[in-house]
Amino acid sequence: MQRNIGLALATALMMFPQIVETIYSPALPHIAHYFSVSADQAAQTLSLYFLAFAFGVVLWGRLCDRVGRRPVMLMGLLVYGAASVVALFSHQFWMLLAARMLAAFGAAVGSIGTQTMLRDSFSSTELAKVFSVMGIALAVSPAIGMMAGSTLVSHFGYLGVFTGLALLAIVLFGWSAVRLPETRPQHVATAPLIQTLLMMLRDPAIWRTAVLVALFNLGLFGYYQLAPFDFERLGLSTDMFGYSGLLLAFGAVLGSLLNKRLIQYGWSSERLVLAAAVLTLVGGIFVVMMASSWLFVLPMIAVVLAYGIAIPNILARALASYGDRLGTAGALLGLFYYLVLGGGLILAAWSQQLGLVLVCCGIIAVPLAAASHRQARRVGSI
Repeated sequence: MQRNIGLALATALMMFPQIVETIYSPALPHIAHYFSVSADQAAQTLSLYFLAFAFGVVLWGRLCDRVGRRPVMLMGLLVYGAASVVALFSHQFWMLLAARMLAAFGAAVGSIGTQTMLRDSFSSTELAKVFSVMGIALAVSPAIGMMAGSTLVSHFGYLGVFTGLALLAIVLFGWSAVRLPETRPQHVATAPLIQTLLMMLRDPAIWRTAVLVALFNLGLFGYYQLAPFDFERLGLSTDMFGYSGLLLAFGAVLGSLLNKRLIQYGWSSERLVLAAAVLTLVGGIFVVMMASSWLFVLPMIAVVLAYGIAIPNILARALASYGDRLGTAGALLGLFYYLVLGGGLILAAWSQQLGLVLVCCGIIAVPLAAASHRQARRVGSI
């Protein structure tokens, strides 16, 4: 018998992938020192995380329809937990990379599995309210991860972070094993994967959506990847890096609230995304200008604010043409933009220049968002 997923557990599972990624960020300089690797090599652990996460989204998304929501969620959490233990006992850098990729693959179930269960459990009106709450939770989850990671690194080194990740896996698995219901409807139509993939590959709007989502995420996660080394270069403590997460959380929440207000004033989704792209470019320019001081954190608020405005508006209309296959199309769209994001983070790690990364994101995002805005206006005038 179908039951609704509890909001407390759903929120924890939805926040889980972002927390486990950002809790790791403060440990990057320590990992570079311990394993005697360069900053760009240590930062690649974050790039590979998202590449593995992309494939996890597709696999768990498909299995949710074929096997059931509850067993797939437990399976993914088990994979994540096992990988966290391997990372804790890794003494070679290649083993750490492999463990991080496996952990990302398992953690992907928290994103796609929870979204699927929420769509099972709530009607369209209720779902909109639930996702508005989730949006605020997701806005603050990176700050929670950064502050927790900074505290663990300050007291226990990078091994403290991996211990915390393993304990989190145990808590979530136990909580889910006891409280997580099965929400899958009795009859689930599963769209053909290859057919949907070919449809989406030929759809320019899908590619534009995937690249835009990846660019706004690259602006956000580029900070988590590169800023720890900037703080170290400026002689600032790991704790200060953790506290900077509070500023980013403030920007994300402010972006969500501003987005809601501008929609009430009649701004279209496409116009909001274009404004967010411009804001990212401007913020990136100021980060470049302030790179020699800790003040570079301040224009990052504009970048995160842009993220809070753009992402809900991009994703809200992303799959309007795929209503008969939302689960499969959603998993494939996640694959596309996480692959682009992973590739972008690889380039960012090589550059070790946060401001340059942000400026490039803005330069690419502005014309893409402008094209979407022009197309929407043409359609509206017909």
